[in-house]
Order: sequence, then structure tokens, then C-alpha cells
Amino acid sequence: MAARDRTLSAAFRPLDPGAAQLGYAVDGVPAQAPAGSSIAGALLLAGYRVIRRAPADGAPRAPYCMMGACHECLATVDGVPDVQTCLTPLRKGMQVSLGGHGAA
Repeated sequence: MAARDRTLSAAFRPLDPGAAQLGYAVDGVPAQAPAGSSIAGALLLAGYRVIRRAPADGAPRAPYCMMGACHECLATVDGVPDVQTCLTPLRKGMQVSLGGHGAA
């Protein structure tokens, strides 16, 4: 199961609090985020602080640059591996898999 930190999510607030909420799932756990969010933004808003593990040493990794340069936000989305979640808009019903990489 992915590591979640609700105190972290307090640091991330939606730009439009009145935006419609989109339902999605992270490793089978239902979640919601405002329409217009990137997947990485939605994960951070939900309190996920570890998105993947570094292949070389297993170090925890999380979205960093939020503009597609660092590749720290890779996850499996709707069965497609290595999706840059910072560049991918969240859609209703998406299935995001952190593949156990989010475990603390």
C-alpha cells in the first residue's frame, strides 16, 4: 500500500475549491481530486508522498519538477507503465498503480 501523509496534503490546496471532483483510484483505493488536476497533483493532494522507488537503490521518489524534466513522477496509469503523471491530466475513473513503490 502506498504511503500517505495527511499533513502533507494540507500543504497542497486546489486552485479552484469549487471545481468538480473527479473520482479515480490509487492501487484500488478510491480517491477524488478537482477537475483540471494533473495525476501527480491529485496524488500529492491526496497525501501520497512516495510515488515510486529508484531502480538502483530503492530510494523513495516523488514528483519534483512538475514539468516533465525529472521523471520522478512515473507511475502505471490505466495499465500503461512509466506515465509522467505531472504532465498527464486526471480523468474520471483513472486507475493509478504505484506498484507497491509507494510503501513506506
